[in-house]
Amino acid sequence: METHKKQKKGLPGPWGLSWSWIFAGIIIFFLLLLLALWAVQVFPAQGLSADEILKRVDEVVNAPKDREARIKVIIIDSRGKQEIREMLSYQKGSDRRLVKFTSPAEHRGIGFLSLPNEVMYLYLPAYGRTRRIASHVKNTKFAGTDFTYEDMEALRYSEKWSGQWLREEDGNYVLELRPKGETKTQYSKMVMWIRRENFYPAKVELYDRANRLSKLLSLDKVEKIGQYWVSRQMTMEDLKEKRKTILELEEIKFDVGLADEIFTERFLMR
Repeated sequence: METHKKQKKGLPGPWGLSWSWIFAGIIIFFLLLLLALWAVQVFPAQGLSADEILKRVDEVVNAPKDREARIKVIIIDSRGKQEIREMLSYQKGSDRRLVKFTSPAEHRGIGFLSLPNEVMYLYLPAYGRTRRIASHVKNTKFAGTDFTYEDMEALRYSEKWSGQWLREEDGNYVLELRPKGETKTQYSKMVMWIRRENFYPAKVELYDRANRLSKLLSLDKVEKIGQYWVSRQMTMEDLKEKRKTILELEEIKFDVGLADEIFTERFLMR
């Protein structure tokens, strides 16, 4: 009996290989598969990591030295009722932005100023003075739109968010963004779709602190004006309140040499 057991244990497996070699081959196969999956996560399309793709996004979105734009604002409430406004927007570099409503009359002059280091100011003509926006109220909506002060802030995503590769989908890279340790934000995460052809964002899902999908930002009608890519229509949809704000680009000028004086409280109050 003992001799019979020894002979059975030594029986060869498929292809004349011993079972120990077969099991070793299976383990090596799965290790290589895991390594390949890891490589896809760290080095997605074009050999770029998720954070490198995010830096490309910043380079494209913030490519102009400065810009001046006239924008139509369409606010649509949960019943489908529309409110139309006009505003001017100025931006210099990636960290200074000023917007001011020009119509209708009841909103004319209301403005927002974003400066480096998360410094923000709001101007309400009825009060005749500016008010600095504290970090704990950055999630407040700006002047009845669906964009919060944080959404309006001029920034570079790669400075405040860490990217993780998710997948490719319909010609887009899809990244999950998590706030870096020092980042103060109303969002627990974002999921960003990025156009593969030019690294310009296509849409962004925004999740609240309870990790629930709360808002959707869509960047449509993307075209190249001169040497810069730009979205002619941007929509912020509040999924909880079932309302949205559409920003339609009516006119834009790049690299006009905007003065630093524009990005001051004094100019905000004009």
